[in-house]
Amino acid sequence: MSKARAKAKKPSCEECYFRCNMLCALALDEPCSTFRPDHPEGLRPARQLRFHFRQQGRTTAAWAFPNAQEQAALHS
Repeated sequence: MSKARAKAKKPSCEECYFRCNMLCALALDEPCSTFRPDHPEGLRPARQLRFHFRQQGRTTAAWAFPNAQEQAALHS
């Protein structure tokens, strides 16, 4: 998968949906943060990160404060 990303060319304003459809109002030399590739199907929503549920982790803490009897034993 990293090889596919390495071979992918950098985006340019000429390939941007907004520039191709004359919707861009910016005069920049590089793609802006709103860059979206121009596809024959039209504008596609930006890809979202996948949500993964955490697996149930530990049920007890790795450390805990001593209770009253343990504290009393330490200071007596």
